[in-house]
Amino acid sequence: MNPQAIWRNFVGRFDMRAGTLKADLVAGITVSLVAIPQSLAYAQLAGVPAYYGLYAALIPTVIGALFGSSNQLSTGPVAMTSLLTAASIAPLAGHGSELFYSYAILLALVSGLFQIAFGLFRVGVLLNFLSNPVLMGFINAAAIIIGLSQLPTLLGIPAAQSEHFLLDISRVLMHIDTAHALSIGFGISAIFMLLGFKRFAPKLPGVLMTVASLTWISYVIDYANLGGRVVGVVPQGLPTLSLPPLDWHATVALLPASFVIALISFMEAMSSCKVIAIKTRQPWDENKELIGQGLAKVAAAFCQSMPVSGSFSRSALNLASDARTPLSSIISAVFVLLTLLFFTSLLFHLPKPVLAAIIMMAVINLINFQSVRNAWRASRDDGIAAIVTFTATLAFAPNIQNGILTGIILSLSLLLYRMMRPRIAVLGLHSDTTLRDAVRHNLPPLHPKLGAIRFDGALRFVNVSYFEDALLKLERENPEMECILVQSSGINEIDASGIEMLRNLLERFQKSGIKLTFSGLKKQVSDVMDRTGLTDKISAENIFATDRMAIDEICLRLDRQTEFH
Repeated sequence: MNPQAIWRNFVGRFDMRAGTLKADLVAGITVSLVAIPQSLAYAQLAGVPAYYGLYAALIPTVIGALFGSSNQLSTGPVAMTSLLTAASIAPLAGHGSELFYSYAILLALVSGLFQIAFGLFRVGVLLNFLSNPVLMGFINAAAIIIGLSQLPTLLGIPAAQSEHFLLDISRVLMHIDTAHALSIGFGISAIFMLLGFKRFAPKLPGVLMTVASLTWISYVIDYANLGGRVVGVVPQGLPTLSLPPLDWHATVALLPASFVIALISFMEAMSSCKVIAIKTRQPWDENKELIGQGLAKVAAAFCQSMPVSGSFSRSALNLASDARTPLSSIISAVFVLLTLLFFTSLLFHLPKPVLAAIIMMAVINLINFQSVRNAWRASRDDGIAAIVTFTATLAFAPNIQNGILTGIILSLSLLLYRMMRPRIAVLGLHSDTTLRDAVRHNLPPLHPKLGAIRFDGALRFVNVSYFEDALLKLERENPEMECILVQSSGINEIDASGIEMLRNLLERFQKSGIKLTFSGLKKQVSDVMDRTGLTDKISAENIFATDRMAIDEICLRLDRQTEFH
């Protein structure tokens, strides 16, 4: 595509008509009212200063909107990516240290470069290696971890951070008698207010109104001097654009975590894009979106901020507010900019338990155990993958990236196992004159000297021995057999290993006086057999276009041989 075409495509995503501008303005303002407090909360979840969240909701939001493919996708800080950020860096740097913050910035850069590379090489389809059951198992476990991780802040209890997350939380609960009553009051009040707004006034900016009112109360009672934890000083002005801190050893150490963040964050963005595309009937491009999300992460790194992603909740709000073009996201970023320029002083007294409550309420909707049950009902393998991923994510916490990697490895292993052992059925003639599974339908043999078998899968190197064993077993169990029919409609592909295996079987059966015949071969399979000379070895008279033709002809031959003898 030439530069002019790229520019026309870029500009074409914007609509300057008055009605569209008004809709985008309203949507942008609405999303900003949620994005600002959420950004502060997710920065807390990521273990970085609150203003990192505001920086992540500024330039990265604009970059994601301009270079992505979905008009309504809202890019910025999100819960899952923030948790992964904190979990990935915890083993490498102390929480709250400058080294921790620099690694967060480096993580944004490396994960962004991963996504850009995926998009440029058009390998977005490879993200399908992350199956839905594995993703659901991970999300359920991660949502529980996110909620539990906010308990110390909500209760006002200092918590040590070790490599055993659940043990850390149990220690917090054991010392609940030391909880800070005022912090609990702010946290519980925030939860009830957020629930109230969601239930009785869903159209109002409940998150912003909760934050504003409780921050004012914190200021009035001087909560910070009463032992409470507040956001504190938020630097006024724009983020400094500078080269991310580069450290080769740290980069190598963060590569696995960066890959997982690139994968998981795009899965979240992709789910939003799919929902948006269904409702708006607007096309989107997964490779272009990968590049847009990757550039947003890189922009976050140059803004000295943390990794970002497409937000499901804010994108849904953007869509519900009738956003029509990427301009709505740009308007949302403008209001974040105004906050950084003029209103940062108002954030000083914002209680951290309130941010913890916002995080907890945001992740409640992520918990969906029904998805795991559905996976189990659909397939035992899928259910196992979902449960193992869920358990491993909890067990590995805070290193939850190991949980998702465990799930991916397990699901691919189960897929490979299924490919190695496709379904094989011994066939009989049904009353409707079709070949069916003889065991399932309790069918008699086709003929005393004829056996038929169906193979439901591609005949590749991973399963040729399984196919061969099935035919040899059929031969052993039927010593009077003189012909074997392979019903081949389920074989979509055959490779060199499959061809060689069939050659060997033909030679073996020929010595045993058994004919190997085929019916219903697909063109792509018969073409390979033709090119390799296997068709000539089988003989054209032993290859039939339909099952009916095969049964009639083979049975006639066998009956003639019986009469002759």
